[in-house]
Amino acid sequence: MNLVKDLSGAGTSLRRAWERLSPLPGGKRIFDRLLGLLNPYTGSIAHRFLELGPGHARVALPDRRAVRNHVNSVHAIALANLGEMSTGLALMAGLPEDARAIITQLNVEYLKKARGTITAECRCTPPAGNERREVEVSSEMRDERGEVVARARARWLVGPRTPG
Repeated sequence: MNLVKDLSGAGTSLRRAWERLSPLPGGKRIFDRLLGLLNPYTGSIAHRFLELGPGHARVALPDRRAVRNHVNSVHAIALANLGEMSTGLALMAGLPEDARAIITQLNVEYLKKARGTITAECRCTPPAGNERREVEVSSEMRDERGEVVARARARWLVGPRTPG
């Protein structure tokens, strides 16, 4: 199995790669790295996948200097990146093989300073088909105490996957 090719595919391919790698020692870390190779900007926040399934993703953002701002909290754009990632992968992990999605809008509500490891969780109902449509998906980001520090609402355009 070509994991990099599988990860770049839609729905079930992404889910299959996660299901094969996550139970292995270091498998979740390999999945994180491969995803970062496919999407370098997303990989720049050094995320850690905790859970991934159809319509569900939980992703952690470890607190480190590279994602902090001038007031010593997690930078707003790092949180936006985390929100986009969690909504997109929850949605894509549930899409059929012949569908794809691309983000068209992202709104992030910042509720309080984000400090420590931040965990984003998204639960959604992915469309069953590949008909062209917009789907709105939300994610909550919580600090280590379980307090919501930000919410992301993303609009994804789902449609048929083009051959190639």
